[in-house]
Amino acid sequence: MKHPQVALAEVADLIRGITYKPSDVCDETAPSAVACMRTKNVQEVIDESDIVWIPASIIRNSSKYLKTGDILVSSANSWNLVGKGCWVPELSYPASAGGFISILRGNQALVDLRYLYHWFVSPQTQAKLRSYSNKTTNISNLDHSRTMGTELPFPPLEEQRRIAAILDKAQDIKALCDKAEKLSEIADRSLFLHYFAEQPGSNEITLQDIIDRKANAIRTGPFGSQLLHSEFTEAGIAVLGIDNAVTNNFTWGKRRYISEEKYRQLERYTVFPGDLLITIMGTCGRVAVVPDDIPTAINTKHLCAISVNQDAILPDYLHDYMLYHPFAVKYLARQTKGAIMEGLNMSIIKQIPVFLPPLEKQLKWHFRRRLSRAIASKNRQRQGSLSHLASSLNQILLNGCSS
Repeated sequence: MKHPQVALAEVADLIRGITYKPSDVCDETAPSAVACMRTKNVQEVIDESDIVWIPASIIRNSSKYLKTGDILVSSANSWNLVGKGCWVPELSYPASAGGFISILRGNQALVDLRYLYHWFVSPQTQAKLRSYSNKTTNISNLDHSRTMGTELPFPPLEEQRRIAAILDKAQDIKALCDKAEKLSEIADRSLFLHYFAEQPGSNEITLQDIIDRKANAIRTGPFGSQLLHSEFTEAGIAVLGIDNAVTNNFTWGKRRYISEEKYRQLERYTVFPGDLLITIMGTCGRVAVVPDDIPTAINTKHLCAISVNQDAILPDYLHDYMLYHPFAVKYLARQTKGAIMEGLNMSIIKQIPVFLPPLEKQLKWHFRRRLSRAIASKNRQRQGSLSHLASSLNQILLNGCSS
């Protein structure tokens, strides 16, 4: 059954946020202080860790106070984030929204607020909102008029509630999987530090002391964003990008390939199984190990690939060392502080301090780690299946198909 469509403006209001000057910001404990949400607070779940507070006197229109069930909308942001929305839960303090935020408020007599939320944050709606946005050099703005003219499937209220309940359940399950993923990372860190707590002394060296002397051991790619889309092929040699490492695990998103002929021109930039990848532009300092089961790949200038002497150090040990060991964490924090782009260079990479325990101890740790990673891998597979299921449910339910 296909449901009728209505314009968003018929069931909701889109309220612009307030503007304030830096001098207006006050302390949370000030009399009549009101939280003012910004774009950084608009995450998958509202982020309350860094809130700006302003005097209530600045808010002259009561409609600009947040209500439970509102949707915070990022209305001025980078293009890929404009239109991003999050649910406003019951808050224990008065709150409003800043100038780069809008408040989407549904009419509860007409629309179920959770149904409206799921429709608004669905991939298809988000893509549509971005297509409306006004692009400038650094920031895009939500087109309020076209947004409010966007049509949504409009079943009866009882059916809206049924659909919202199903999608809420899928979201709850996803949250549990995300929590399991975080706990897995905590377990990895605890296991590593159990075996390799900071031990200053003669075993401290630098990264350049453990590279593979037979190879072009530390290298970045030659092209990155300069590789033309027309040079990509349907199959061939895989090309790595920064997205393969930003989660601190090697992952494939959309695979990119180049031809054998193009590869021969760039062969000296080959990445080998067991190489450590470090992001050096954009999000700096993320790491991943190239797995054994992928074809030879080329890395871009956004990544540094390091071939280590595996007779002395395990790639997985170096990976976790970069994430968890105080020597590496403190060093990279100093080097990337304030960096947005091009925060790391080859000189910085080579001088990363490394604590090198005996290989036998690394192997004992690695056996335990493999067991932990096997469990984490199964959880990620479940997350992938759940994500696919949630996407399918979203398409079916929000496109107006009723079972």
